[in-house]
Amino acid sequence: MNCEQYSHFAPEWCPGCGNFDILECVKQALCDLEIEPNQVILVGGIGQTSKMVFSIRANMIDGLHGRTLPLALGIKMANHEAKVLAISGDGDFYGEGGNHLIHALRRNLDVTILAGDNRVYGLTKGQASPTSSYDFRTKVHPQGTGSQPIRPTMLALAAGATFVAKGFSGEKDQLTGLIKQGMQHRGAALIDIMFPCVSFNKVHTFAWFKQRVKPIGPEHDPADFEAAIKLAMHPEDTEIPTGVYYRISRPVFGEHLTALRGEPIARRTLNYTPERVRAAFEAYK
Repeated sequence: MNCEQYSHFAPEWCPGCGNFDILECVKQALCDLEIEPNQVILVGGIGQTSKMVFSIRANMIDGLHGRTLPLALGIKMANHEAKVLAISGDGDFYGEGGNHLIHALRRNLDVTILAGDNRVYGLTKGQASPTSSYDFRTKVHPQGTGSQPIRPTMLALAAGATFVAKGFSGEKDQLTGLIKQGMQHRGAALIDIMFPCVSFNKVHTFAWFKQRVKPIGPEHDPADFEAAIKLAMHPEDTEIPTGVYYRISRPVFGEHLTALRGEPIARRTLNYTPERVRAAFEAYK
């Protein structure tokens, strides 16, 4: 399969932005899995990472800030056969959309969530994000954020995700593999992707991440919840484990609904006439 078939509009990120590497990994994963552009639906929100959906040739919808996952839920309910990728950043998923993330994970919505985590709001020029450190200083936080950062993998585990992983844009082979595993997983798959913002985050640079990331060894059992918790709580000052933290099988959201079984709703034809519901609609005029 020609991987170039996924190329679309050229992105306009800053030179050196880690989003370029993430974009390359997403396209490579789609290519390796031999998923045709018309078989995947990309859902984006607001932010620099969300712009990625415009650079991949596939079905795409771009939503409101923090509302990426409600769109993904509706799409999946309408067509449970579609491969749905929700792509956005740490602000969109962990800040504005934090409540939607929790419920998508606990419901085990069959969607792959790629969260670009550069620990800063890059689109709006450098404010602290939910994953920024306590002493992270910006123009609007000159004395530090004063808030403990969210640990995305810990949050995902607590919310009930069935697939939790962490990757780094600078380790493209590993990241491509994680995206492929997430897409092959049946259920809610969160992949927290660390990457540098070269313009607005001078602390968590490429070198900072490169010095700390360490692939999880083969001794780790992804089905061991307590072991996954320990990985998620590992202090980041010296080492950040990357790879699959947790993976189990559980019924996905929608399987319990008889109305969603069989042919996807998106391909069904109406088996009733509008006259049967006309009175109900008239009552709301």
